[in-house]
Amino acid sequence: MPSPLAVRLRQDRLFQFGLLLVLLVVAAAILAPLVAPHDPYRGDQGRDYLSAPGGAFLLGTDTQGRDVLSRVIYGARISLGVGIISQCVASLLGVTLGLLAGYYGRWVDGVVMRLADITLAFPTLLLLIAVAAAVSPSLPVVFLVIGIVGWAAMARLVRGQVLVLKSAEFVQAARALGARDRRILFRHLLPNVRAQVIVAATLGMAGAIMAEAALSFVGLGAQPPTPSWGAMVSDGRDLLRVAPWVSFAPGIAIGLAVMGFNLVGDVLREVYDPRLRYDR
Repeated sequence: MPSPLAVRLRQDRLFQFGLLLVLLVVAAAILAPLVAPHDPYRGDQGRDYLSAPGGAFLLGTDTQGRDVLSRVIYGARISLGVGIISQCVASLLGVTLGLLAGYYGRWVDGVVMRLADITLAFPTLLLLIAVAAAVSPSLPVVFLVIGIVGWAAMARLVRGQVLVLKSAEFVQAARALGARDRRILFRHLLPNVRAQVIVAATLGMAGAIMAEAALSFVGLGAQPPTPSWGAMVSDGRDLLRVAPWVSFAPGIAIGLAVMGFNLVGDVLREVYDPRLRYDR
């Protein structure tokens, strides 16, 4: 028999629409070599220069004659990769530090939360640009930087949950039975904050995609000729009047991907938090 959670998600149209968008991004990333109609790295400087959408090029070509559709499809790999890797980094750091801060309190809580406050005090985009500019621009650096910058919000979320749970009866019973702190943290507290972490990570993937696009737009993310949605938007910004498709196609892809993850995350948050549920 399906669980109530599965039934609710199956009946929620917003979740289904968001999940469809996410699955399209995942399918494009995995099946890019099979579904891309042209080589995303090769172009024709002659006849196919800035070709309008239609014919052999459904979304047109860019300034180097490269197929925009193929580059959008391959760009899904970078967007999905940055979302997954950065949120793994943010979750690993944030969950670990949040557990320690909430459970031990005192000076541990003070140090972790002051570091989180310092991180959150700076505008996220400016902090990303500053850190990325300090090292050689590359995709691994972008993935790590976005994850490291995003740890603070995750840590504050986990800390708040642990502050409530550490005085619960099941934690007191574990202490009475002689359970060590490590067991209490990872066998009793962590499973009880897992739902909130999943929701935060899902919403964080949307933010990570936007952050990578912003860094690539200013030249601190994916480097040419790597197909990145942010870099593609940047390449076509001076061509909006003569060839708007160069920027519009990757821009729409960014919007749909972000909307998909946001819809999935919002519905999951409503499902896991009874205070946010409402009848649609």
